[in-house]
Amino acid sequence: MKFNKTEKALEDFGNYVIQQSRSKLTKGKKNYTKELYNSLKYTIEKSEDGVIIDFYMEEYGAFQDKGVKGVKSNYTENKNTPFSYKPSSNLKGLEYKTKIFSKWAKYRKLQPRDKKGRFGTYETMGYILANSIKNKGIKATFFFTKPFEAAVKRLPNELFDSFIIDVETSILLAQKK
Repeated sequence: MKFNKTEKALEDFGNYVIQQSRSKLTKGKKNYTKELYNSLKYTIEKSEDGVIIDFYMEEYGAFQDKGVKGVKSNYTENKNTPFSYKPSSNLKGLEYKTKIFSKWAKYRKLQPRDKKGRFGTYETMGYILANSIKNKGIKATFFFTKPFEAAVKRLPNELFDSFIIDVETSILLAQKK
């Protein structure tokens, strides 16, 4: 039996989730390199048991979506997040994290100044940002969760209707043979 309408309903579901997630990233100003934006994808896999839809994104997308609890303070949106910084985590050994924030600071042209007004390096700013995020955490944006939940609410009716049409079409084709 072919499930053309059902597959089309799942494709519409995937397209809706990706489009809305990208829109939330852009509106939330979390899209400065478009790396996460461009990494949002889905695949539909057919198997003997049914049809499976998988969503993919950059690894740090989960932190942006669910948020991360900070060491010293928390955002109220982050109460149920599985991610958190530990007080024992040390930034000195995590050069790669400060490099990421250094690149971001350079892109945003953020540099610290000393008491005499001289500019510091982007590497220093990267360390300052990494330390601040460790203490404060990352606020949850739900850029993926909310569109996914909205799409799931409207999916059952569409999927059920599509499945019925596929079954009826299959029965009609079998009767004609």
